[in-house]
Formats: sequence, C-alpha cells, structure tokens
Amino acid sequence: MSDVKKIATRESYGNALAELGKAHDEVVVLDADLAAATKTGVFKKAFPERHIDCGIAECNMMGVAAGLAAAGKVPFASSFAMFAAGRAFEQVRNSIGYPKLNVKIGATHAGISVGEDGATHQCNEDIALMRTIPGMVVINPSDDIEAKAAVQAAYEHAGPVYMRFGRLAVPVINDKPEYKFELGKGVVLREGKDITIIATGLPVANCLEAAEKLAADGVDAKVINIHTIKPLDEELVVAAAKETGKVVTVEEHSIIGGLGSAVCDVLSAKAPTQVMKIGINDTYGESGPAVELVKKYGLDADSIYEKVKSFL
Repeated sequence: MSDVKKIATRESYGNALAELGKAHDEVVVLDADLAAATKTGVFKKAFPERHIDCGIAECNMMGVAAGLAAAGKVPFASSFAMFAAGRAFEQVRNSIGYPKLNVKIGATHAGISVGEDGATHQCNEDIALMRTIPGMVVINPSDDIEAKAAVQAAYEHAGPVYMRFGRLAVPVINDKPEYKFELGKGVVLREGKDITIIATGLPVANCLEAAEKLAADGVDAKVINIHTIKPLDEELVVAAAKETGKVVTVEEHSIIGGLGSAVCDVLSAKAPTQVMKIGINDTYGESGPAVELVKKYGLDADSIYEKVKSFL
C-alpha cells in the first residue's frame, strides 16, 4: 500500500479541531506543553485566546477541563495517551467521569508506533483504562477521514469522550462516498464467509491487506472496522460471529482489556465463538523505528495473514 495516501491521525486531530473552532465559539483546547506533537498547535494558531497550555501538569489539565465543561464550554484536553489516560486516570475518573462532564480527551501517540520514544511512552493500556470508566465513550479511528469524523461526533455527543490517535502515518482507507461515521456502529469493509477479522485503529488497513492475501489462498475473510470500542456494536459482532464461526481481533493495544476483550465479553454471553486476539501480548514495548516495531509485534499485514492462516 506504498502508493496509498498516508496521514497520521494526530494530524487529523489538529486539523479537525481548527475546523471545529471556526463553527463553535464554545470549543476550548487544552494541552500539556505538547502542542507541536499533538498538533493542537494548529488550533492555537487560529484561536490563541481559546487555547490553554497547562504545562507539564496533565492531572491539573483534566481538572481545568472539568471546570470549563461545568461552565458551559466544550473542552478538548490533549496529551500523549500515556499521560492523558495513564498519569491523569484519577482526575479523568473522578473529576470528569463521575460528574458526567462534557469533556473530550484527545490522546495522541498511542501504542507501539510511538517508536523511538520507547516503552515508557508507548501506551498499550489506555483503551482498557478508559473502558472501565462508567459512561466514557472510547473511539479509536483508523485513518484521517475517520479521525476527523470522530472529533465532530465527539463534539456532538453530550458527555465524556476518549479519542485515541497515532503518531505514525497510516493509509487513508475510508475515502468513499458511502462512508458514514456513527458512534457505536462498526463498519464492514469487506464481506466474507470463512472467518471474521475485527480490527481497530492502526492495524485496520493491514487487515484489509491480509484479507487480500488470504483470498489468494481461497480464504474468504470478512473485515470489520470497529472505531467505537465503547459502546461496542454488539449486534454486528454477534451477527458476524454466527455467520463465519471464527473471529480474530486485531489492535495496537494490549490483548488484555482492549478490543479483543470487549468482543470476547459479548460473544461469551450471546454467541460463544472461538476467538484469537492479535495485539500486544503481556509485555512492554521497546525503542525502535515505528514500522519495524509494528512488524516485530505482529501487526503488519504479513504477520496478520500468517496468524489467521494458522488459526484456520
């Protein structure tokens, strides 16, 4: 897919915020001394009076965001996923989630594709953390188009939303007239009858490529993009499992507590199905080029293809 247009979803986040700011005066963006990296600097340039740099104080930033929401503003609090979900978990839980405040959290640099920053910054636990907060919507877009749509949907949703964005440029796969983003609804990218591949975020494009490789071997794989992990599209997941009989989940996140766990929770209750989870195993990441890390941790198209074949 080297000839396909690629854009990092953190870039999409910054551009979407700037567009949102033009239409809505109540939108305020907060950052924790990372405006250049999270791309909220795009909003800051356009609306400096509505951008607040809270410094390297993520916990305080979430408190400020909560106060702004209580005062009628729509704050987008932004930082790396490790800091937004990890360091500030207590404040997100108690100051935003508990009172059900209308705060949107833009978490960039998620997963191992952070690359050379290494294990301390490669947050593979954020989806699991955010899923546990009652009422928190969790979105993990797969490309530029979906990321921009996610920001708009987050604004329109009344209540707390966690959005996950990446540092590595990924292929644009949703540039189709029929594409529609709807919170809590998965998207069938490829029909198939032999096995279902359910993916989220960065690996979605790689899953489509893996499905093409499987097709060459006579395996008809259904590919579903789950951009909203909470609330999960349970109806689509159950229907696909019943249709194909086997399910593979793929995510740039720990296999504990993320998309795979959400899918297994639903299927164990409503349609017991054999599931293989592909993601980061019970381990930390490491420093290295993002593309090489994606390959080493088994999230590239070839690795997904091989794992699905072995599962069959």
